[in-house]
Amino acid sequence: MKRVIVIGCPGAGKSTFSRRLSVKTGLPLHYLDMIWHLPDRTTLERDEFIRRLEVIMDEKEWIVDGNYLHSLPIRLNRCDTVFFFDLPTDVCLAGAEERLGTAREDMPWTDDVMDPEFRQWIVDFQTRQAPVIRMLLDEYKDRVDVVVFHSREEADGFLGLWTR
Repeated sequence: MKRVIVIGCPGAGKSTFSRRLSVKTGLPLHYLDMIWHLPDRTTLERDEFIRRLEVIMDEKEWIVDGNYLHSLPIRLNRCDTVFFFDLPTDVCLAGAEERLGTAREDMPWTDDVMDPEFRQWIVDFQTRQAPVIRMLLDEYKDRVDVVVFHSREEADGFLGLWTR
């Protein structure tokens, strides 16, 4: 496990898991939200985002945290391991709400209230994003190790058992 992607619904616990995995493995961690989103709440142009992602992908070792379906095939072609957080919507909503008002290393700003559009994105994740992710993971399952977590406890258990 040298090139890892961590994907799933916002609020599922991806970034917490990614940080803990980085500590355990020594692999450098990159948050896609920190690349895509700028501090002024604008975003990069998609081509620039892909260029920056490619620089990371050229490294020998990494953990990349984040979804961004438009770039998922690029990451799947370059990774050896995928962790997919496939958690219930209510768990993800609660996770996103719990972090409101908290500064985070994986996002360039702090939100005090949940943006209605972002909340709807979480609500729609299982019907819009997850089917595409599952399809792509099925396509790549013979080339990469895919680990699916259905709860945070499963993710915690994996980290508790994992050794180099």
